[in-house]
Amino acid sequence: MSRARKSLFMAVLAACALTGAGTAPAAAVDDPLLPHPGPDGLVWVEEWTGDGGVASGGASNGLPTVLTVACEGGGSVRVTMWSQEAEVAAFSVDCPAGSAGVGSATMAAGVVRPGSFTVGVDASADAVRWSLTVTQPE
Repeated sequence: MSRARKSLFMAVLAACALTGAGTAPAAAVDDPLLPHPGPDGLVWVEEWTGDGGVASGGASNGLPTVLTVACEGGGSVRVTMWSQEAEVAAFSVDCPAGSAGVGSATMAAGVVRPGSFTVGVDASADAVRWSLTVTQPE
């Protein structure tokens, strides 16, 4: 991720965090629920608890897009992705206590439109811990 994109992402993530139902990030743990996505990554939320989400830019319509969410803590999360005001993915993930549940949606090239997108995570409980990645593998 370029320095400019990373700075933009962090600013948007902070703004989203301030609007997110009064939740706070969970304490850091040794092992993230999802690893860093590497060079194909557009977004990586290392860890969050409760409701939240992210907004980002830089999506290409010429590549497939993969949204992955992992969570734990008992309960579930409902995940929705929007691209240019159109819902492009929605799914739920069960979040067991003591282990991670993982869910993913893969969108063909062209489904996610060029530019910005948002991902919302609606947790069934404030104690649900989650992580997400959005990648566009080449």
